[in-house]
Amino acid sequence: MSRFWSPLVHRLTPYVPGEQPKMADLIKLNTNESPYGPSPRALEAMKAAADDSMRLYPDPEATRLRTVLAERVGLKAENVFVGNGSDEVLAHAFQAFFAHGEPILFADVTYSFYKVYCGLYDLPYRLVPLNAEMGIDVADYAGPCSGVVLANPNAPTGIALDLNEVRRLLEMHPDRVVLVDEAYVDFGAESAVALVKDYPNLLVVQTFSKSRALAGARVGFAFAQPELIEGLTRVKDSFNSYPLDRIAQAGATAAVEDEGWFLDSVEKVITTRKILSAKLAELGFKVLPSQANFVYVHHADRDAAELAADLRERAIIVRHLRGVRTSSWLRITVGTDQQCEMLLSALRDILLRNR
Repeated sequence: MSRFWSPLVHRLTPYVPGEQPKMADLIKLNTNESPYGPSPRALEAMKAAADDSMRLYPDPEATRLRTVLAERVGLKAENVFVGNGSDEVLAHAFQAFFAHGEPILFADVTYSFYKVYCGLYDLPYRLVPLNAEMGIDVADYAGPCSGVVLANPNAPTGIALDLNEVRRLLEMHPDRVVLVDEAYVDFGAESAVALVKDYPNLLVVQTFSKSRALAGARVGFAFAQPELIEGLTRVKDSFNSYPLDRIAQAGATAAVEDEGWFLDSVEKVITTRKILSAKLAELGFKVLPSQANFVYVHHADRDAAELAADLRERAIIVRHLRGVRTSSWLRITVGTDQQCEMLLSALRDILLRNR
């Protein structure tokens, strides 16, 4: 606390990111990073970009990157916005679209940064409880609001809605922005990008941090009709006209162009997720049906915090989120086959020892 802080800073409750521990021989399954490295083409492009041109500012419009992103989904560059990670894109969206006096609607168990943005921009919000199966019921999102934010697949549950349900949300609130946060969509869910041409109130946000293994480059993007993209751009250019450096733009562009690497990497994660889910169920865990690169699990006979602590002693890090509805669950990133087998072996030992 400081007398120099503004009243707003005193009120803020910042987001707490996943731990980045410095431990030897660590199996890191806590922050949903890819277990595989980035596309080799992306790495080469980033190395090539680190030349004498670094003395110049990067393209403030990231023209090439926006173009390849648009072409991949059948849209135009005017339908694409890019930012310094999807967190920045989300932050700009909260500021650009949700100050209408009514509360923003989002789930009570979802990405916790949403509440942080509301605090930062002094925006009212209403938490909509997940159902008994930890899923989202679209009918619960009716009524006056300043907009709707939907993580799809949801985090930390991994459960996804199909496009018909997303369409229901869009038609329920035609005069408000419905933001669909698709950080994990590539691991088996349906993307709402297919609806962008038909719904002027739809904003779809994605990231290079998960399925394209570029969490260290900090590149996020959004798809929408030009009116919403212009709104995001106005906020960006009032904050930082150069959010993506030359190296990040080069790497992200090459990653999009390397479709073969992308598809292979995603398929490996999906295959491992299915095996991991089945084996966790055999150990007595309830495993939610995930379409993300993580699984959300609960064991009726074991305390989740203690399980996380026991795993940590074995240099295996998973995510335990404290909260009324989350404290009995663990979120486990899907690692390599070897990492997941080491996790399962450790859990078998822990569960047998504590029987």
